[in-house]
Amino acid sequence: MGRFGWERWLIGGVLVAAASGIGWVGYQEMQTSWLQAGVLTKYGETLTYGVDQGASALVKYPTQGPYNERLGYTEIPKAIKGLTDEGFRIEQQARTSPELADFVEYGGFAVFREKTRAGLTLKDRNGSILYAARYPERVYDDFDSVPPLVVNTLLFIENRELLDPTFPKRNPAVEWDRFALAILGLPAQWINPGMRIPGGSTLATQIEKYRHSPDGQTSGATEKLRQMISASVRAYLDGQDTTFARRRIVVDYLNSTPLTARLGFGEVNGLGDGLWAWYGTDFKDANAILRQTPQNSLEAMRRAEIYKQVLSLLLAQRRPTHYLIADRNSLNDLADSHLRLLASQGSISDELRDAALGIKLRFRNDAPLPPSISFVEQKAVNAIRTRLLGMLGVPSLYQLDRFDLTAETSLDGPTQQRMVDVLAKLNEPGFIETLGMAGFRLLDAGKNDLHKVIYSVMLYERGPSANYVRIQADNLDRPLDINEGAKLDLGSTAKLRTLITYLEIISELHGRYGHLPRPQLRSVSLDATDNLTRWVSTYLSDAADRGLPALLAAAMERRYSASPGERFFTGGGVHTFVNFDDKDNGSIPTVTESLRSSINLPFIRMMRDIVQYYVAEGAEDAGGTLLSDPANPARQAYLEQFADKEGSHFLNGFHSDYRGKSPDEALALLATRVRPVPHRLATAFLSVRPKASLAEFTRFMRDRLPKGDLSDQVLERLFEKYGKDKWNLADRGYITGVHPLQLWLVEYLQDHPDAKRSEVIMASADERQETYSWLFKTSRKQAQDTRIRILLEAEAFQRIHKSWARLGYPFDSLTPSYATAIGSSADRPGALADLMGVIVSDGIKVPTLRVERLHFATGTPYEAVLGFDPKPGERVLTPEITQTVRKALQDVVENGTARRVRGAFTASDGQPLIMGGKTGTGDHRYGDRVMARTATFVFYIGDRFFGTITAHVAGPEAARYKFTSALPAQLLKSLAPVIQPLIERPVATQTVDRGH
Repeated sequence: MGRFGWERWLIGGVLVAAASGIGWVGYQEMQTSWLQAGVLTKYGETLTYGVDQGASALVKYPTQGPYNERLGYTEIPKAIKGLTDEGFRIEQQARTSPELADFVEYGGFAVFREKTRAGLTLKDRNGSILYAARYPERVYDDFDSVPPLVVNTLLFIENRELLDPTFPKRNPAVEWDRFALAILGLPAQWINPGMRIPGGSTLATQIEKYRHSPDGQTSGATEKLRQMISASVRAYLDGQDTTFARRRIVVDYLNSTPLTARLGFGEVNGLGDGLWAWYGTDFKDANAILRQTPQNSLEAMRRAEIYKQVLSLLLAQRRPTHYLIADRNSLNDLADSHLRLLASQGSISDELRDAALGIKLRFRNDAPLPPSISFVEQKAVNAIRTRLLGMLGVPSLYQLDRFDLTAETSLDGPTQQRMVDVLAKLNEPGFIETLGMAGFRLLDAGKNDLHKVIYSVMLYERGPSANYVRIQADNLDRPLDINEGAKLDLGSTAKLRTLITYLEIISELHGRYGHLPRPQLRSVSLDATDNLTRWVSTYLSDAADRGLPALLAAAMERRYSASPGERFFTGGGVHTFVNFDDKDNGSIPTVTESLRSSINLPFIRMMRDIVQYYVAEGAEDAGGTLLSDPANPARQAYLEQFADKEGSHFLNGFHSDYRGKSPDEALALLATRVRPVPHRLATAFLSVRPKASLAEFTRFMRDRLPKGDLSDQVLERLFEKYGKDKWNLADRGYITGVHPLQLWLVEYLQDHPDAKRSEVIMASADERQETYSWLFKTSRKQAQDTRIRILLEAEAFQRIHKSWARLGYPFDSLTPSYATAIGSSADRPGALADLMGVIVSDGIKVPTLRVERLHFATGTPYEAVLGFDPKPGERVLTPEITQTVRKALQDVVENGTARRVRGAFTASDGQPLIMGGKTGTGDHRYGDRVMARTATFVFYIGDRFFGTITAHVAGPEAARYKFTSALPAQLLKSLAPVIQPLIERPVATQTVDRGH
C-alpha cells in the first residue's frame, strides 16, 4: 500500500459501516416504526381540546371535506351566528390546544377519535329521546363484529400488512413499498396528468381522503402528504402500540367507505348501507351467513352470493359511480377476476370461488323504501325539524338529519304521546260516545265518516321569558300541520281579534282626549265624523271616573244591534249578514253579551265602527275635506289609484282568458263576446287590427254575419266610420259592449302573443287611466265618492292588518270587508294561540320556543352548546286591555258558548282553575259549493297554560257535518285527564327554570 493508503481504506470502511448502519436503522424504522411511534405519540399528546363555559376564540372549524360537510361541522359557525341573532347564546364551546390549532393551520386535518355515524337527536323537556336519526344506518359496532372473511378480503384488496401483529408499533398510514411505487410514478403523472398510477394509499390515508380532502379526492402530492401526516398522527392518539388503532381503521373503513348515492335513498356510505341500498341484502343476515359454514347447497349458494356482493362493494369504492351506476357489468367482471386471485392466494376456498363465479351480481331495481312513518306520531317532531331548518339555515331535512346535533325541545314527551293515542282513536264511534262527542252540534256516527274529521291540539306553558310548546299533535296522517301550515276559516275566533282592535282604538282615544277639559270634549264630540271618537269624547265629558279601566269597562257595555235587516256597503259591494241563532235577531246586546254568545251582527257593526275610525283619520290626513270638497287635490290621486287597481283586476281576469291563444284565436274569442251587430263587430275588429285592409275587414264581417245585409258600400262605410282613430278607448268599449281593457289586451296580444301577466300590467298603465277618464270629471262626484270610500276602506283594513300582524296574525293581508270580523280573512290555530299567549302575559309578547338548547358535535374539537338567552319581552298591548279581554273570555266559559269546559281543570289543591276562551265555527263556501268546515276553541287555563283545539273536515263532504265549536270544546273537556298531570307539575321543575 502507498503512503496513507491504509487511512483511506479505514475512512472508507467507516463510511461504509456508517451508511450500512443508517440503512439498517432506516430499514428497521420502516418495519417497526419505533422512532415514529415515540415522536408521534408525544406529539399527539399535545393535540388536545376541551369544552369550557362561554364562547371560545380557540376553535378552528373545517371548511371542506365530505365528512365535515355531512355532519354539519362546516356549517357550525354560520349556525352559531344565526342562532345568536335569534336570541340564543353560547353556553359552552370547545377550546383547542395551541399545538392542535397550529397543526390545522399548517394544513393538517384535525386529529381526534372521529365518529363513524352521527345524526340529529331531539329530546323532550325530560331528556327522553323523541327522535334519533343515525347515518350510516347499518354499521359494525366493533372489530369483533366483523366476519373474518370480510376482514381478510378487505386487507387482501387494500392493505395486506395492516393487521400484521409482528410489529405492534407500526404506523398504519404508510406501506413503504406502495409509497415508493407512488413516488416513482409521479414523473409519469406530471407528464400525463390523467394517467392512473399505483397509489401509496393505505386504508388509513383513504379514510382521510374521502372524509377530509376537498370533494373526497387527492388533488396532488401535497394533498397526499396531508392525508399521510394526519393519518399517522391519528394512529398514535392511543399510544405507541397501534394494534387497536389498526383494528379501528378496518371497522371505520367498512362503516364509512363512500359508495356513491342512490335516488330515493341518498348518499350511501359503508358496507352495511351499501348491501341494503344496492342489493337489498339485510346487513344482519349477511354477517350471520358469512360467519357460518353452509350445511347444504342452498346455503352455500346464498353465502357465495352475499360474499360476491361484499367483494363488489369493496372494489366499487375505487370508482363508485362508474361501477354501481354506469357500468355494472364491468364490476361483475372485476369481482370475478378477484375471486380467482383470492382463491389462488388461499384467501378463500375453491368452493366459494366456484359458487360465486356462477352467480351474476343482481342489483335491486328500485331504491329501498324508507321506513313507514306515522305523520300523526311525528307531527310535533317534524314541526321542530322544520323550525330547525330556518334556525340553522339548512336547506333540507335530508341534510339536517345527518348533522351531528342534539336539540333539547320544550315538548312534554309523555303527555304528547298520551294525546296522540287519544287522537288516534277519535275515528271509533264507541270512543267518541264515551267522550261525549256525539249529539246535537257535535258528531253523528251514523251520518258522519269519523275518519274525515281532523283534530289538532296545541298547548303552551307560559314562562318568564318565553312560551313553551308542550303539546303539538293532530291526527292527520300527512306532512301538513294544520296548526301552523294551513289557512283555515276559523269563524268567530276572528271576533277576538276584532274586539282587541276595538279596545285598542278606545285606549288610543283615551290617550288623545282623556286629559281634555269637559267643554272641549263636547266640542270634539260634535265635530267627530266616526262613532268611536264621538262615543269616547261624550263618555269622558260626562263620566266621574275618566280612567282607562273604567273607559274600557264602559266600552264592553256599549250596545250594538243584532238585526240582520241592514244592508252594508263593504268590500266594493252591498252585503247582508245573518246570525248563527235567529233568536238573537231582535236583540241589542252589549259587547260582552255579543262575545259571550258569539253573535255576528254586533261584530259586523263593530268592524264598521273600526273602519270608519280609520277612514276618518285617512280623510283628516288628506286635509279633512276629501269627501266634501270636489276640488280637494287628494281626490285625483285616489281616483287614479282606483283606476289603476280596478283596471289591473280586470286585466288579470282577461289575461287568464286569452293566455296561450294565437292572435287569430284571441280575436275569435273576443268576437264571441260581442253582440253580432255590424257596428259592434266592426269596432271590435278595427280596435284589435287597426292596420287591417278593407278586404280583411270584409272577410271577417261576412264570416261573422253570413246572413247579414252587408253590401260592399255598407262595409266600406263601417270600415271608415269605426276605425280605431275615430274613437277613444272608452268609447270603443261602449260601442262594442265589452270592457275597454279587453279590447286593448286582445290588440296587444296580436303583436305579443306570449306576453306574461306582469308585462301586460306594465304596458297598460296609460290605458288603465284612459279607461276611467269619465270618472275624473267633476260632475261625477257621487261616483267618485263611492270609489274613494272603497279605497279608504281598503286603507283602513291595511291599518287593521298591521295591528293584527303585530299580535301574530299569520297572513299578508286581510279581506277588505266587514266580514273579516266573523272570519272571512282566515287564520291559523297556532297564530290564535300566540295571541292568547299575549293576553295571558298581560300584553307582553315573548318568543315561542320549541327548541331550548342545541348541542353541536359532542365529543369533537367543534363542540358547542347554545341555549335560549332570556330577554325582556315586547309590550304589544296594555295591561288594561288584556285584563278586560281576559274577563270577557272568562265570561264565555262561565256563561257562554264554551260553558261545557267550565271546571274541567283543577289546581293542585283541587280548586277549579279559571278558564277563558273564544269559540269559532267556519263554514267555508265558494258560492254554493261547500269547501270545508272548521270549529276551533282558543283558550287559557289558569295563568300558565293556553292553546287551541280544532276540528276540521275538508272538501264537499263537509256539507254533511253539522258540528260547531261545541265539538272542540267537548274534546278539550274530555282531554282533561290527559292534560291535568302537566298542569299539576310544579313550576320549579320546569325547563324554563334551568338557568336560561
